[in-house]
Amino acid sequence: MAKNGITEMAIRLKRVYENPSDEDGTRILVDRLWPRGLTKEKARVNLWLKEIAPSTELRKWFAHDPAKWPEFKARYKAELKHSAPQLAILKQAVTRGTTTLLYGAKDTEHNEAVVLNELLSR
Repeated sequence: MAKNGITEMAIRLKRVYENPSDEDGTRILVDRLWPRGLTKEKARVNLWLKEIAPSTELRKWFAHDPAKWPEFKARYKAELKHSAPQLAILKQAVTRGTTTLLYGAKDTEHNEAVVLNELLSR
C-alpha cells in the first residue's frame, strides 16, 4: 500500500539470536558490538550499522534498566542527531521493502531498535 506515493514500510524487530527467516527481508544489525557467540553465517546480517547504535557510555549507563528507559530514549535521540549518514542509510533500506532491525538485548521492549522503529515509523 502506498501513501502519497511512498511505499508503506514494513519494519520488524527481532533479537539477532533468533533464527533468521525468509519473512525478515533485509536484516540490519543496529548494535555497536557483534553479538557474542554468533557467526556471520548464522546471523545472516545484510547490513551492520554499528555507528547508529547508542554510544558505549550511554549503553553502559542504561544497562537495560527499564526505570531509565524514558531518559535513555531522550539521550539516544539526541545522539542520533549526529548520526545523519547512518540514519539516511537506514531510511533508504526500509523504503526498499521488509526490513528487520536486529538487536542483541534480551529485553525486547527497551532497546535501541525500539527507538529506531519509532523514529522510522513517524
